[in-house]
Amino acid sequence: MRRGIVSAGNFIIDHVKTISHWPERGMLADILDEQIGSGGGAYNVLIDLAKMEADLPLYAVGIIGQDSDGDAIEAELEGYEIRTDFLLRTSKAPTSYTDVMAELGGRSRTFFHCRGANSMLDVAHFEGIDCEAKIFYLGYLLLLDRLDAPDPDLGARAARVLKMMADRDFLTAVDLVSIQNRKAPEVVCPCLPFIDYLIINEIEAGNVTGFKIRSSDQSINVENLKKAARALIDQGIRKLVVIHVPEGAFAMLPGHKCIFEPSFEIATEDIRGATGAGDAFCAGLLYCLHENKPIEFSLKFANSSALFNLTHETATGGAVALEKILAYLKVGQQKKSIFSEELSDNICN
Repeated sequence: MRRGIVSAGNFIIDHVKTISHWPERGMLADILDEQIGSGGGAYNVLIDLAKMEADLPLYAVGIIGQDSDGDAIEAELEGYEIRTDFLLRTSKAPTSYTDVMAELGGRSRTFFHCRGANSMLDVAHFEGIDCEAKIFYLGYLLLLDRLDAPDPDLGARAARVLKMMADRDFLTAVDLVSIQNRKAPEVVCPCLPFIDYLIINEIEAGNVTGFKIRSSDQSINVENLKKAARALIDQGIRKLVVIHVPEGAFAMLPGHKCIFEPSFEIATEDIRGATGAGDAFCAGLLYCLHENKPIEFSLKFANSSALFNLTHETATGGAVALEKILAYLKVGQQKKSIFSEELSDNICN
């Protein structure tokens, strides 16, 4: 029986600066704290999964530089017994890094990114992947230059990678980066028929489908949320679309069955930052999908994983063991649902 998760894509070092507020152009804000941590979908998801101590074989796929940041990434992965056989190193580009400006209290995050070695990851790097893992995860599309490039046959080079992995009997999962990119549909839509699980936030869903999910009053436009998920399902997603928002997690399955699980209450003073919250959500969901848990439970588990992430400034510093998440699920208080009706058996038309 296949077991384990391959996590491919962005490996980044985050330089996280907690700032008092976001200043106007030309003005000053205070740096209140500074930490260095993991960054990028592939890297964060692996560390979050490793910290769960769930005894899953984990594999890293990507490119890092021949520099101190690359040394730090490789050492951390090996320290968690994550396989690095498919993690390549190059002297042609630095390890990718991001300066993260995180406003105090988790109000917002702003990213300044050096694409570095991640931009070199290409189709050929996936041809030698040979392991008995169950799930192949790719994160982030729209931040992997060569995989985001056009493909003459399949539309996008990432689609070629996902097809390759699906043909090797991996279940495929994909996350995107929250970036304004007019070419998002051109990159993502060709990939959809080769994706089993698409796990994204409302910004990313809106960029791909064109549906504006958050209204001008900052509330969720529930109808547009459902339309965006339905559009992604109808364009080829095989098993599940999940769109996570601060208010909770919305899932749609083929046939347009909808499920929503509200996020958990957390005191404002307990929020240290939101960097990596989406990756923590993704890691929690991937664990549950790997273990064939019910979707309702899986969404709650992923929401809980994201909540623990909020308690630390870095992307993975708040990650906890599986037992702690399971214990929290018994006592955590969920927020009020953004849906007026029960969705567990509802078909979203």
